[in-house]
Amino acid sequence: MEASIREAPIQLEDKYELVIGLEVHAQLSTQTKLFCGDSASFGGAPNTHISPITLAYPGTLPRLNQEAMVAAVKMGLACGCRITETNWFARKHYFYPDLPKGYQTSQHINNICQGGEVKIQVNGVERAVKLHHIHLEEDAGKSIHDAHPEKTAIDHNRAGVPLIEIVSEPDMYSAEEAYAFVTEIRKLVRFLGICDGNMEEGSMRCDANISIRPRGEKKLGTKVEVKNLNSIRNVKRAIEIEAQRMMEMAERGETIQQQTRSFDVERMITFSLRSKEEANDYRYFPDPDLPPFVISAAQLESIRSGMPELPDAIQQRYMKDYQLPAYDARLLSDEKELVHYFEATIQFTKQYKAVANWILGPIKAWLNENNLNIDQFKLEPSQLARLVELVHSGKISFSSASSRLFPRLLEQPAADPVTLATSLQLLQDAGEDQIEQWVAEVLSKMPEKVAEYKKGKKGLIGLFMGEVKKVSKGKADPKTTTAVLEQKLNQ
Repeated sequence: MEASIREAPIQLEDKYELVIGLEVHAQLSTQTKLFCGDSASFGGAPNTHISPITLAYPGTLPRLNQEAMVAAVKMGLACGCRITETNWFARKHYFYPDLPKGYQTSQHINNICQGGEVKIQVNGVERAVKLHHIHLEEDAGKSIHDAHPEKTAIDHNRAGVPLIEIVSEPDMYSAEEAYAFVTEIRKLVRFLGICDGNMEEGSMRCDANISIRPRGEKKLGTKVEVKNLNSIRNVKRAIEIEAQRMMEMAERGETIQQQTRSFDVERMITFSLRSKEEANDYRYFPDPDLPPFVISAAQLESIRSGMPELPDAIQQRYMKDYQLPAYDARLLSDEKELVHYFEATIQFTKQYKAVANWILGPIKAWLNENNLNIDQFKLEPSQLARLVELVHSGKISFSSASSRLFPRLLEQPAADPVTLATSLQLLQDAGEDQIEQWVAEVLSKMPEKVAEYKKGKKGLIGLFMGEVKKVSKGKADPKTTTAVLEQKLNQ
């Protein structure tokens, strides 16, 4: 049966509880594959990142990539997991047409990271989603079905590339929570530098385990797995669609089958691939070609000491050291590049809140409009700091700075902001005598509005401010103008 999106009756959502567990695969940013020296980089002509080991020639033996092991431990430490001291790999005998060995090398019982949690925030409410474990495994190759009219082509470049699989407990209860969970995972792997988080290139993929149960019921319902979701948005969509299908089946009294399904983005449906395998269908057993690997206490401490500051700690530091609101601190700590740009800028100015306002306001808007990242931004941090100080000193209004000076600075990134503002005639005259003349001129032309203001229409102050701005051609300092207007109007 196919599932398509419709407006789900509210009573179904009230009647049934949705329970979600996610398995997020993150491709590790190592130079070589998990068990050999073949390139692990993305792209390349088909079957160019291969060797006898990737192709499983007889007599070849695997050897563990230590860099991949360190990356897995870093993720475990970031999520508060227990790190397993003695680890080994297992063979997972499940038919992979694009793995030449005929099995996948993974972990089974003793996963490298156990337990842990990931903090999420949905609608302003923060909570921790429990993890079951994180394990290391190798990726499969890629089957290409449209390269030949009658045959399937196989590209083994990706076969053997190292992955970590982050497996949550069934501890999410809405598509929004699942969306937030994958977003946090992507943020963490990027901060740690262990994965680029690019779901479009397959660097991160997600499988969603979905079940429903009557509200108040403790026992989990039959689980359906939706495989290979390739964007955070599609994780949310697929869960919503599949949950609706399952609730409608339950209402009709139909039995929900445990199965593996896929998500068709174009048709906005989920559809069945196969009945769901159990763990014993994979016929796991310890890999005899790979010896156990041990993570010593000294090695663990070395990895821990090399960890970067993580988003949650950065957010708390920004709130404490720079008195930024929680909202600003959270947004700034969302991306490592934003953190770097903010901290580089505040080396040149102490106006922390103003810098945050510029980065999260005009700069973010310009980047989004041009589909660019902050590391592609044209203006050096020192230039932004000079712009911030120009506004702070009252020499130019924020409105003029953001709407007129900022665009010109982007065209001339090396230009001096003061010189450019002068040439554009944007510098304000903060002298009170001059401002009093402009205010008097405006009020003399609007006696009816002055009378209305004095009768209680205090909102007209904005009209008077606008008129002074026009008369002064933007040169009147807003703070002084407001004070002079209120003094004159209240006489």
